[in-house]
Amino acid sequence: MSKGNTVQLQADVRDEFTRASRRVLRENGGIPGVVYGAGEESIPVAVNFKDTAKLFHTGRSEVFQLDIPGSGKIPVLIKDIQKRRGTVSHVDFLRISMNKPVRVSIPVDYQGTAAGTKSGGILQTQVTEIEVEGLPGELPTTLEADVSALEVGDKLTVADIKVPEGITLHASDEEILATVIVPRAVEAAETVDDADAEEADAGETTEES
Repeated sequence: MSKGNTVQLQADVRDEFTRASRRVLRENGGIPGVVYGAGEESIPVAVNFKDTAKLFHTGRSEVFQLDIPGSGKIPVLIKDIQKRRGTVSHVDFLRISMNKPVRVSIPVDYQGTAAGTKSGGILQTQVTEIEVEGLPGELPTTLEADVSALEVGDKLTVADIKVPEGITLHASDEEILATVIVPRAVEAAETVDDADAEEADAGETTEES
């Protein structure tokens, strides 16, 4: 769960918006960003890259405080991370109210080893994250999906996910998250074997007639 308001990040208000100013900012270890949401005016900010990068690994459900001169400490979530040539170029911070539900995308954490993989099957995951809604302090860091019972041909759907109390999933219950498939090489070999068997049966029938 999000611990809420335990982590603080210092930010400065940006007053220059030229390409040159953004380049100088990055050369000095900073990245541009913007704070918006909760019906308030957006605030262009600059944050330290190293300090902000530590928050990228906590997920987008982790609430922290952005300390901005003149605006105080604002509870926010990381809404979007923009990259250019593999490097973070801009960060969007969503201003929130701890008493109002928010929608965020939460990573799916696939747990266990699918039973079908022991007989040659391959686990294939199709969804990496799901949009959820809930109070900021109740948002899970991940959504657990247990694949251990899946045999070859079985499917895991959104309905199989353990949803924490107070959290709503914005996805169809029938949406497929993962399935255990037969490797193409094995499937092709079985098809050839079946075809050979059918030809043999046909030959025997012809000889008998």
